[in-house]
This record gives sequence, C-alpha cells and structure tokens, in this order.
Amino acid sequence: MEPERNLRLISAEALGEEERNETSSVPYEDGYLMDAYSSAVSGAAERVSPAVVNISVTHKTQGRRRPGTSPSQEVLGTGSGFVFTGDGFILTNSHVVQGARKAEVTLPDGRDFRADIVGEDPDTDLAVVRISAPALEPLCLGDSQLLRVGQLVIAVGNPYGFQCTVTAGVISALGRSLRSRSGRLIDNVIQTDAALNPGNSGGPLVNSRGEVIGVNTAVIYPAQGLCFAIAVNTAKFVAGRLIQFGRVKRSYIGAAGQDVSLNRRVVRYHDLAVSKGFLVTHMEPGSPAARAGLKEGDIIVAFNGCPVAGVDDLHRMLSEEQIGVKSSLTVIKRANKREVEIVPAERKAG
Repeated sequence: MEPERNLRLISAEALGEEERNETSSVPYEDGYLMDAYSSAVSGAAERVSPAVVNISVTHKTQGRRRPGTSPSQEVLGTGSGFVFTGDGFILTNSHVVQGARKAEVTLPDGRDFRADIVGEDPDTDLAVVRISAPALEPLCLGDSQLLRVGQLVIAVGNPYGFQCTVTAGVISALGRSLRSRSGRLIDNVIQTDAALNPGNSGGPLVNSRGEVIGVNTAVIYPAQGLCFAIAVNTAKFVAGRLIQFGRVKRSYIGAAGQDVSLNRRVVRYHDLAVSKGFLVTHMEPGSPAARAGLKEGDIIVAFNGCPVAGVDDLHRMLSEEQIGVKSSLTVIKRANKREVEIVPAERKAG
C-alpha cells in the first residue's frame, strides 16, 4: 500500500519543464475561467461605482429628553443611493431618508452636497432625492423582466461606511414578495446571495453590463445569503411618480380588518373562487366604505369581480386607476352574499 503523500508548497523554479507542463493544464483552465468571471465583475464595478453615493441623514430625537442632553440632539443615519439622471436625481430606499431633518450626499470623489428629498414611497421602500452637482455620471436602468435565476449580479454600496464596496453573486429567485414597513406587500422582489449589510440599503444591484436591475433593500438575519432588491421596473414607475407628484397615488376604501377563512359550506353554496376573505373590523368615519354601507363583520371576497383572499389582494387592486371610479365589492355576511357599490378615494399621504 503506497504511503500517504505529504502536501507541500513547490515553487515554479523547482519544477522541471516536463513536470511543469503536466501540472499547469488544470490551473490554466481554472485561471481562464476565473479571469472571465473577474473581468465581468470588475468591469461592471468600474462602470457603476462613480454613480454610487453615500447618503447621510440627521433626525431629531423624539420623546422625553433625558437630563444632561441637548434639546437639539440629533441621530445620524447612513445609506446608499445611485444617480440615475444627469441632472442630479438619486434613487435610494424610503427607510434611508424617512423622517430626515437634513440629508447630505457624498460622491465617490469626495464632494459633499446638500440633498433635497423629492418624495418617498414607504409602500415600495423607494425614495428620490436630488442634488445640484456638475459632471454626474448616471447609471443605465435595465429591464427586470429579462432576468433569469442563476444570472450573475453585482451589488455596490457603502456598508458600515466602507465606500463603494462591491459584492457579487447570483439571482437566487424571482417574483418574491416582501413586507414593507408600511405593512403592504412589495411584489416582484429579487432574491440574491450577493452579500448585503447595513449601509447597502438603496444601492444598485446590476448585471454584468452595469445596468441597474434592482435597488438593494433588505437582508434576513441571521440567515446568510438571503438578500433582496426591489425590481428596477417597479423603481422606474415609482421614481417617475415621485418626481412628478412627490408621492405615489393610490386609492383606498377606509376599511380596516384581517384575513379570515370562510366556511366551506358557504364557499360551495356561492361557488366562490376563494376560501378566505377580508373581514371588516373597523371603518373610518366618512370613508368610501362607510358611505357605501359596508358594515363591521362583512367579509369582502371580490373587488370588481376579481377574487379577494385577504388584505394583500385588496391592496393590489386599489391602485391609482381606481380613484373616483365606481366599483363593486362582493360581500359575505353569515351565509348571505351581496354586491356593494363603492367609489374608492385617493389615499392621504402618510
């Protein structure tokens, strides 16, 4: 039985020409593949990094002031963002700038600029700020509908203040849903294993050509490699609305409630398309729901004929297009079903 060989380091000069040729074929192939991967990542990073900014915000402390502290004491927060137009519009996360008293943007070349918050949308965790600065290099926005699972992606941001940090990975999954801080679901979220950390929020997720395909937004702790980005097609729509109106218009009916399962006999009797619905537990006085005659205990199972299996379905259907438009709700109360006419109104900011 041949004795086990000890592993040892051998310099290239110590190898004979014949032995070196025999052992160099595999390293050459590995090196070639690694060079192709490295070229893709480094090329994208070089194109993207000049447009990735650090956003610093200050918030006034809230609540009762403790003895010995200044009444104007402030809390500092940081995040990332990226320039997407030549005239200074920057895309970032809503949670980076939400409630900020003051915002400042630092470019990769070290220049600092006061930033104006154009608008934010907590429902999609996106925000737009603007600076007045010359010689900006905006990023190209791609198309998130063209993405494929397993595709190479690169994230650039400022985690823990380390400027223009680059990480790479793949798209782990598409079409995920993520709960925003406002309680609404964000649809078509990109899942990636490209490492993200606090401070990466608002930075771009790009493909190998340097096109933005997502806005980095969340990490699941303590898991590793479970990171999420808002799809760029969602970001395009929201950014356009924020620049135009300062907010994203959505409709509402003014009813609060919870998801509830339906009795199976009721589902079969009325031939319903869903086995769950939205149970109304409270209504805002003077709201569209109150004016329409909706009652506490009613279960909404359809909106304009489309099945509603809970609050998330109803939120998706209450879009900007429904503002002021006469619509119908299919409602179950005990074993009875009825149609209710309702006119959704524009939801108030905040």
